[in-house]
Amino acid sequence: MLVGGGLFQRGLCRSVVALATVISIAALSTDADAKRPHRVRSADSYEPAYSSIVVDANSGAVMQATNADAQRHPASLTKIMTLYLLFERLEQGKIKLTSDMPVSARAAVQAPSKLSLKPGDSIRVETAIRAIVTKSANDVAVVIAEALGGDEPAFAKMMTTKARALGMNQTTYRNASGLPDDQQITTARDQAILGRAIQDRFPNYYHYFATRTFEYRGHSVRNHNHLLGTVDGVDGIKTGYIHASGFNIVTSVRRANHHLVAVVFGGRSAPARDARVRSLIDNNINIAAVKRTAPPVVEGWETALARKEHIDKDKDKKDKDRDDDRDRTGSAPVRVASVTRAPSDTPLPGSTEPIKPNAVKTVAVHPGSMQAGALTPLPSESRQLAPIPAEATPTAITTVATVKNEQSPAVAAPVPAAPAPEPRLAKPDPPPPASPTKIASAGANAPLPTPAPEPVAKPRSGWIIQIGALPDEKEARERLELAQTRARNLLNKADPFTERIEKGEKVLFRARFAGLEKNQAEAACKHLKRSDIPCMLVKN
Repeated sequence: MLVGGGLFQRGLCRSVVALATVISIAALSTDADAKRPHRVRSADSYEPAYSSIVVDANSGAVMQATNADAQRHPASLTKIMTLYLLFERLEQGKIKLTSDMPVSARAAVQAPSKLSLKPGDSIRVETAIRAIVTKSANDVAVVIAEALGGDEPAFAKMMTTKARALGMNQTTYRNASGLPDDQQITTARDQAILGRAIQDRFPNYYHYFATRTFEYRGHSVRNHNHLLGTVDGVDGIKTGYIHASGFNIVTSVRRANHHLVAVVFGGRSAPARDARVRSLIDNNINIAAVKRTAPPVVEGWETALARKEHIDKDKDKKDKDRDDDRDRTGSAPVRVASVTRAPSDTPLPGSTEPIKPNAVKTVAVHPGSMQAGALTPLPSESRQLAPIPAEATPTAITTVATVKNEQSPAVAAPVPAAPAPEPRLAKPDPPPPASPTKIASAGANAPLPTPAPEPVAKPRSGWIIQIGALPDEKEARERLELAQTRARNLLNKADPFTERIEKGEKVLFRARFAGLEKNQAEAACKHLKRSDIPCMLVKN
């Protein structure tokens, strides 16, 4: 019995072991099969929300935008603001690059990516900066937060306050690293503001974002921004990723005096994100401005811009009311040649410059097609002259235009007449409504020849849209070309032209389309604004 019992027990043990083995193998096979298709399904179905924006850092113009104001999680783009506040302390002299910052237990337990700092360690400020821009070290971000703010929640409030001061009104920070937090949100437009601001505000420290490798305790750490050194002109700045946001990037590129800041949220992978931002750069870099005209992006810049726009709108309303009063006096519409002048207060270059609702059509002047003479100084009691309004300065004519102006008094151009006795100052008769006028340019003190009548180009009726007032005519033409690309079907019958205006000592070029009906102009403006191209309507 014992022998039989022993055999039975040994056989039973073998059976249990065999069964356990079979169950284990089956379990392992089931787990592997479940994980494999799950990983495939996850990769195929992972579609993080996409956003992008490209800003011309020279002019401030938005070149491209997709969901630019939609809420997104910043992930490690958060660390740009962390470094912004650190650079501010450095500039104020409250901390030095050689200063040591202590590592707390809370900082040491942060999730990767990290330097694996230990509680009680310390890290120099400059080493911390390099660790942030290359390794995107979360433990180092908390070290900075605690050194500057006392604790991370207090530092996050400082970050949000600074964001508001910069005009990043859709951004809220809850931590210094960008680790997942449902309440930590931003937009592509806000990150473009920050990407420009940190360059404008801290040119002496921004160069750290171009660090490609970082040596720490015998190990070489490569920057996560793989566009550095591979895309011509890229000089920074930061990448980021959490599952809720996808693969993000804020990047800056300079080529041949062009300067773009591009932002992408929601890449499915780092290579996909990088490919997208490469495409955005290549599509916009060559049509960007080459001269810096935009004001620096600093604290309060957006408030100043809004105040400026409010003042301009108020002035435009007063001008319109005054013109309406003049219109009610019954002044007859005439064709005149005048200097195109704008109000003396200077708008922000690159912005949509407010204008009076006067219809202006620029007339191209070709050599040989127009007699040019010089105007003599106004003689005393020797010529018959019409009163000259404030907006017309006969010694500074720079634009030849035909104007149908029913709102303000007009200047009647001299009409050729037969020789007569010495004329005296007197009130002139109104010119014929359709009388064409030959215009002479201002010059030296030479007598004005008697011109032969020549037809003046007739402006197309309808509406005009203006898409910018830029300091360079080439930039104005490029803006027109960009608008034609964005709204080809709506602007295919419109006449693009630029108009030179003087504002004090500055010269701007308005970018305009003429010859539109009101509904066409409204539709075109609406479409262009959705593409972040400024647009306003003007009655012709």
